[in-house]
Amino acid sequence: MKTETLSTDPFPADGETNAIRWHRYRERYVDWCTIGFCILGGLLVGITVLAIANIASAELADPAHLIEVAATSEVVHSILLTFGAGASAVLLLILFGTPLAYVLARSRPSRFKGVVESIVDIPLILPHTVAGLLVYLLFMRRGWLGAPLSEIGLAFEDALPGTIVAMLFVASPFYVNSMREGFEKVPVHLENVARTLGAGTFTAFRTVTLPLSLRHMYSGAILAWGRAIGEFAGVIMIAYYPFIISTLIYYSFTTDGIHTSRSIAFTVILVSFGVFYLLRRMTRFMGRYDDRV
Repeated sequence: MKTETLSTDPFPADGETNAIRWHRYRERYVDWCTIGFCILGGLLVGITVLAIANIASAELADPAHLIEVAATSEVVHSILLTFGAGASAVLLLILFGTPLAYVLARSRPSRFKGVVESIVDIPLILPHTVAGLLVYLLFMRRGWLGAPLSEIGLAFEDALPGTIVAMLFVASPFYVNSMREGFEKVPVHLENVARTLGAGTFTAFRTVTLPLSLRHMYSGAILAWGRAIGEFAGVIMIAYYPFIISTLIYYSFTTDGIHTSRSIAFTVILVSFGVFYLLRRMTRFMGRYDDRV
């Protein structure tokens, strides 16, 4: 009895049909959609990489000057101040934005809800100077909120609270919208089950809804923090001093020129990349078991 051995080689080298079979194999097994998406997305990433490579080539050509500028107390203090003010704004957003996001996620569609969602999104569409002007007019010494708060010793003009409130204003849509989407993905019937077991609304929120939304809270906080520390126009309208990093770069550019300001900017790029890389890596461990629900 004659037996036939099956070949597992997808590219048999028989000379005449090799090219045809390879063409058919490629059309069958190559995911051209993924390749096309990678190319299109790579163009977007490539612009950022090209911009960073441009400034890096200039700075790494004179590392002594880069280290000298990066090690100055003014730059270090400005970076720490910027990151700290942004973190303070995010903490306030977690405190006040989380309840708002939950109400928006659980309320039924209505005109009033649409108005509130549009108000939340206003800082996204406003020019930065307009956002800064709104914050300044509200929190200046004669503003509706600035006047009564200044009487108890809380000043916002050219002060750290002014920086924080400006960052909070421009970053709020990123956190609130992320949390709202996270709460909407948690099935309502899970909360109803908790209530049938005797849990109140807040207990169900604390033990069921919030743990299942931790990943969205973390991602929203990262986005809001990144938006906050990158703000410039909104901050200088109310608090030119103390210098956050964006203000320091602008001041250095107008006084010392491109050489020093470029070194400060490259330092910020390196620090920000390292910090946000670590934060994104930590996302893998945030709510990974709860997501299976």
